[in-house]
Amino acid sequence: MTTANLTPDPESATDAQRLVQSLGLFSATAIVAGSMIGSGIFLVDADIARGTDSPALLLAAWVVTAIMTMIGALSYGELAAMMPKAGGQYVYLRESLGPLWGFLYGWTLFLVIQTGTIAAVCVAFAKFLGVFFPTVSTSHWLWHIAHVPAFQVGPMMLGNMEIGVNTANLTGIAIVILLAVVNMFGLRLGAFIQNIFTTAKALSLAALVLLAFTLGPNATAWNANFGEGWHQFWKNAGWSALHPVQVGIGGPMVMVNLLVILAVVQVGSLFSADAWNNVTFTAGEVKNPRRNLPLSLVLGAGFVLTVYFLVSLGYLLVLPMHGDPHGATVMARGLQHATEDRVATAVLEQIFHSGGAQLMAAAILISTFGCANGLSLAGARVYYAMSRDGLFFKSVGRLHPRYKTPAAGLAVQACWATLLCLSGSYSQLLDYIIFAVLVFYILTIAGLFVLRFKRPDAPRPYKALGYPVLPALYIVMATWICVVLLRYKPQYTWPGLVLVLLGIPVYLFWSRRSARPSASVSGINR
Repeated sequence: MTTANLTPDPESATDAQRLVQSLGLFSATAIVAGSMIGSGIFLVDADIARGTDSPALLLAAWVVTAIMTMIGALSYGELAAMMPKAGGQYVYLRESLGPLWGFLYGWTLFLVIQTGTIAAVCVAFAKFLGVFFPTVSTSHWLWHIAHVPAFQVGPMMLGNMEIGVNTANLTGIAIVILLAVVNMFGLRLGAFIQNIFTTAKALSLAALVLLAFTLGPNATAWNANFGEGWHQFWKNAGWSALHPVQVGIGGPMVMVNLLVILAVVQVGSLFSADAWNNVTFTAGEVKNPRRNLPLSLVLGAGFVLTVYFLVSLGYLLVLPMHGDPHGATVMARGLQHATEDRVATAVLEQIFHSGGAQLMAAAILISTFGCANGLSLAGARVYYAMSRDGLFFKSVGRLHPRYKTPAAGLAVQACWATLLCLSGSYSQLLDYIIFAVLVFYILTIAGLFVLRFKRPDAPRPYKALGYPVLPALYIVMATWICVVLLRYKPQYTWPGLVLVLLGIPVYLFWSRRSARPSASVSGINR
């Protein structure tokens, strides 16, 4: 079948509308690492600790995430080297499975994945800014429009959010707009900021690991997490051990085995390690992409995942896993009951006793700003590619005449992220996306097999390491997590599926609107 009814691929654009290759290996790697490291690593270990109730399984959750993410990066490296075009994963899905699947990914990316994460990260930046400026707060309302009470629709719990302008989301909106404008003024400026902030937060995480391993270890945490001949470390981690999980919202509590609980807690660890694929969105602007894209994926993801594991191990050296939620000290509350899940802050408070919260807040400000910049820079490239295919607003497919950046895409992305900040719905939407994200990862890696069959002679400067075993292993692991989430956490799954499926009528609208019988995506016969 010959793909038709779409405008030409972005790579066939005129010089005036072609992205400029200006990202080197370091900048590309900084986008990978900078987009991955946000606020998650400082928070999610508390929830993982409550779910697993075992030091060994807490670390095992990060090992599972590392294995899956590295296999994903190695597999995407082949696709990125084979098709170094703006849009990345959107292009891979379009070329392997067809334009509908590419559009559904781009649709979900715009509606929730990229913009929702940008909104959440920018508001998180504002919340931690409140440590230094108390007037910046979600409770300091400038214009409170309405409170939407909680209500349930099937497995979905909706509502329970405040709509309006407070000093926190106003600050978040200012960061959204600032980063959009900065990235309009040329890729070099956006990449420079990304390099600076990624380096700074890598050093911050390295300092956290160093402090946890040198000044942090204490007898209380060691005996609680590793003592009795490592018996405490392996506690609740045996094949016969059962773990309580609540099914859905307000559902029954059931007991599950090790494989199920590790899949359930991946909601936190996988989300914290996500966005490693963002560099593929900027593929059209990477120098020597057939070499630098695969390298940046592996180097960036490998670095971040190693640091994440060491950070989590450091937490266990400083704080006991178990504790009293009403404890008077950070040591008494432990990992599971750190105040508002701020595990990293609790660790620094334990080490320094005073000033720890300010140090951690400063590190998270650096981390969230760099993360938001990477997400803002990369996301607009997908909408640019969609527009060039006739599947998004036409203006988004045009580049700034001077700076050669997708300025309209950056503006549209910022506008939607701003609305999400105002609505207060971004955190709720983010709960829904991890399932959809996994589904698209599965489909993209399945596309690797499809392209090996359909286009065996296509140039492949880099071939996926361990093919076909490792990509198949990823599909099996990710599918297992999806099945478990469908069964035990429907509030994370069905809403995500609904959001994806809503894109089908939108795709039909755009494809009919831009129908051109003689056009072809890239001259590839399918």
